[in-house]
Amino acid sequence: MSSLGGNLAQFSKGALNGDRSNLIPFSSRLRGGRALAQDVWSIYNAANLPADCINLGQGYMNFSPPKWVTDAADEALKSLLPNHYSHPKGRIRLRNAIKNFYEKSFNRVLDVETEILVTSGANQGQYSVFTAFLEQGDEVIMFEPFFDQYLPSVTFNGGTPVYVPLHPQTDAVTPNNSNWTIDFDELRRAITPKAKMIIINTPHNPVGKVFTREELEKLAALAEEFNLLVMADEVYDCLVFDGKEHVRFATLPGMWDRTVTVLSAGKAFAATGWRVGWLIGPPSIIFPTLAACTRIVFCSNSPLQEAAAAGLEQAAERGFFENQLKEYQERRNILLSAFDKLGMKYSHPEGSYFVLLDISRVNFPEDYPFPEPVQGRGRDFKACWFIALEIGVSSIPVSEFYCEEHCTIGENFARFAFCKDVETLRQAGERLQRLAEYLV
Repeated sequence: MSSLGGNLAQFSKGALNGDRSNLIPFSSRLRGGRALAQDVWSIYNAANLPADCINLGQGYMNFSPPKWVTDAADEALKSLLPNHYSHPKGRIRLRNAIKNFYEKSFNRVLDVETEILVTSGANQGQYSVFTAFLEQGDEVIMFEPFFDQYLPSVTFNGGTPVYVPLHPQTDAVTPNNSNWTIDFDELRRAITPKAKMIIINTPHNPVGKVFTREELEKLAALAEEFNLLVMADEVYDCLVFDGKEHVRFATLPGMWDRTVTVLSAGKAFAATGWRVGWLIGPPSIIFPTLAACTRIVFCSNSPLQEAAAAGLEQAAERGFFENQLKEYQERRNILLSAFDKLGMKYSHPEGSYFVLLDISRVNFPEDYPFPEPVQGRGRDFKACWFIALEIGVSSIPVSEFYCEEHCTIGENFARFAFCKDVETLRQAGERLQRLAEYLV
């Protein structure tokens, strides 16, 4: 037998006798960012729940984007150039549309070459910022509850998350999201010489809080004092209710030079699967982020960039965002009315399409057959599972969006999404009335 044949025979014998399921160790960063943990999205997945369970847990729409936007996507797919690579900065038509749409709200002229970057969804844009700016051990301030993708995006890029909780004041008869407050002394104590960035998400997911001008001005003062890069996650900027003011952080005095604003076509046009987002900021932030983005994805989806451009170009003349806001207010009010009938407290959402329901009064049997992934987690995990199986409406436990030290703050709440059609929300509201049997 040749030496090659002998080696192959030896290799085959080893494969038969040895455990070859984990030959190559994976990176430890996957553990640090909870990437390997079974998260709420897999636990409360439709595959694990009854087939007729109404999904108000995940924040995706069950209705289509506007037809005139999908028509633009069809047109792009039938054209030549939009089916090929785009410039890593984004297609010029979309960058021009972003410039024209956002200049007024940013109170400045935007340069399409140096101050706008199209990304493969807002999340990938954020990831590219972290890649561009974080050194090993740099600290990133995150308010809790936090959008869960922040954590792995920070840790994968060598950053260290520093958690500062929003504190819910739920004593009011009808708490609103303004009652989720920042303890600024606590925040100041959390900022160390290693702090590099702070993430400000307004309107906030999952709380639905719209940060006030006063709060943002205090945050701006701290960012200036400690020389922090500010990631202003404003993807829900088109969903601000009840006449509340959405203040763009980058427009506060001195903040343009240290702020990157994150925005999303998916949230704007009910097209979350398109994965088209954009960043707006000064050249000092956009240029290094472009360098990172180019090496991560090179460019974003070309035909859907054209569709997003059409959306921004036509939105004003069609009154799209004004009408969409009214539709979301109707959806929100249907769900809140169901909670009101139950006499349950919730945090009245000022923005986004989420509402936090106080589930502390939900009384489920201690011997209920909860699945293993729910065992040992916060009380909200069990309450959400019980509601999904017994009531037929799924939600997301809020303690998932906290670090272990602070997770008890979130255990009294479940997040319900109202980015669903009116009929679905009405059906969910009717089912939820059965919760009255389990309230104490």
